Amino acid sequence: MTQQPGENGTAKARTSALSRRSLIRYGAAGLGVAAVAGGVTVMANRPPLSPRQQGLPRLADWTTADIPSLRGRTAVVTGGNGYPVGDRSGLGFHDALELARAGAAVTIASRKRDRGEEAVRQIRALVPGASIRFETLDLSDLRSVAAFADRMRAGHDHLDLLVNNAGVMGRRNREVSVGGFERVFATNVLGHFALTARLLPLLRQGSAPRVVWVSSSRAMLGAVNLADLQLTRDYSYGAAYDNSKLAILMLAFEMQRRSAAEGWGVSSVAAHPGIARTNLVPDGPGPDSLEGRNHRYMPFMFQTAAQGALPTLYAAASAQAAAGGYYGPNGPLELRGLPGWAAIPEAADDPEVSARLWAALEQLAGGRFGQTD
Repeated sequence: MTQQPGENGTAKARTSALSRRSLIRYGAAGLGVAAVAGGVTVMANRPPLSPRQQGLPRLADWTTADIPSLRGRTAVVTGGNGYPVGDRSGLGFHDALELARAGAAVTIASRKRDRGEEAVRQIRALVPGASIRFETLDLSDLRSVAAFADRMRAGHDHLDLLVNNAGVMGRRNREVSVGGFERVFATNVLGHFALTARLLPLLRQGSAPRVVWVSSSRAMLGAVNLADLQLTRDYSYGAAYDNSKLAILMLAFEMQRRSAAEGWGVSSVAAHPGIARTNLVPDGPGPDSLEGRNHRYMPFMFQTAAQGALPTLYAAASAQAAAGGYYGPNGPLELRGLPGWAAIPEAADDPEVSARLWAALEQLAGGRFGQTD
């Protein structure tokens, strides 16, 4: 449910949002029957879904074997440095791998040069002749975002595909970026918004260009309180993450509305991976959090990162992916499976609040969307 400021700056509908978050987190903390019961409880307490979700046909089964040739197309994948270690890897690594395998010229853009260059090396080993490179990008630092976009514009005359994949989950205590923004908000939301804005001129020169925004099934638990986007009053790592993923979904749909209205010619699509075995939790709240215990005690719930990347790859590469669409796993509770239509929380389809969020982010990012100076 999207929150708006109530009296004394408090957020409306706070209790229901927190109860849904508690249900999905605590309901998944048990084993066996408790896990099933938790899933049923979550489904029974889902917020209203968007009316445009009604009557959509099931998607045909789709895998990486269905990715068409992407030769001649350029792509940027944020994150992407999570090469496989043990049983975990990053979603963006598999996005970059499969796009490069299909012939696209891919740029992995992430904070850590050593990890990014190793990811490039591993992809080249798997796909000899792959056109893939690394560029430094720290989404939590707007100066780094601007510098990356400047380099892209200096070295390219177009961009066909931007996958806004990188993301973090909050740690136990509230942290801020070098710019003073709450860390999860800065990385997941503001950084991707500013990056997309600065790359819009290149995207408009692309061939059938797309922007893919990676959300989460936990977006349905999120809330957007425009009076406190960065949780300065009541921080919770779960709320920080859930809110950021709802905001990302709202931005995806708002961008599509603006592209259609203003003739940008850029398709905006959203996706989520379900539950995949990545480093999101170990690098965030840690192994002793509820999410960390789920990783240890319920491994059967988690699909591989390669499987989790499929909805994003569908949104990025399938000719059938609809502008303004939202894709996720087609299995029970959208936890795992092949790409299918993802349930859209009604809050994510609120154009009035989405427009206000867009304006707030323009102010924080320091310029109108699409301007490069």
